[in-house]
Amino acid sequence: MIASLPMYDRPEITPETDRYWALIRASLLRQGELAPETLTRDSRPLWQHWQDPALVLSQTCGLPYRTRLHGEVSLIATPNFGLPGCPPGYYNSVFVMRRDAATERPEDWGELSLALNDFGSQSGWAAPQNFMSDLGLKFTRTVVTGAHSGSAMAVLEGAADIASLDAQTWRLLKHFKPEFSELAEVGITEPTPGLPYISRANIPVEIYHTALLEALDQLTKAERTALGLVSIERIPSEAYLEIPTPELPPL
Repeated sequence: MIASLPMYDRPEITPETDRYWALIRASLLRQGELAPETLTRDSRPLWQHWQDPALVLSQTCGLPYRTRLHGEVSLIATPNFGLPGCPPGYYNSVFVMRRDAATERPEDWGELSLALNDFGSQSGWAAPQNFMSDLGLKFTRTVVTGAHSGSAMAVLEGAADIASLDAQTWRLLKHFKPEFSELAEVGITEPTPGLPYISRANIPVEIYHTALLEALDQLTKAERTALGLVSIERIPSEAYLEIPTPELPPL
């Protein structure tokens, strides 16, 4: 069995993340479902977590869900982080630049180098490219960093000009990494469905949904605040599938 919560599992909130999983696990066990005692934290590609036939619970991104995982995994629910300007369970991306070079004019961004965590990321790649496409523009220069924190650092250090960051990740980075106060927010994308909780195919989804609700209810106020969790939402798969997926840039 495997369980992971990789998307917002920062070391500063490991105790709260582990407590959240322990409560989820306890509810699953009470309802007759098996679950591993601890979360898996390893260096394997996340696809190996998401596609493991023994997956109990993980969290994926909207882009990989709609492009590869839909129909292969069970969509359970989506955490709501209460992000400004977003419906419950939705999120967006925040564009950041160095303060000394910041411009809030998207028409000036097309020639800039975009730092992104991965081309398989909704917030790092699809959201900013769709944002530009709606304006008849696009990013053509990219720097792949492997993580949103790496994208923010690439901009801070001058290796890239602009980055598009998951709004909840950016909230955590601002809280735990004061050096990022040197970056300016220059724009935001439209909200899209947030990063969903998934499991292997053909699980009793309602039991898993109940486990998430019970776990959230048992977290202390301080634990909820640390994790940023406000509620658990049910967003239909159709809402994920209707988001456009931009083409990859030429090699």
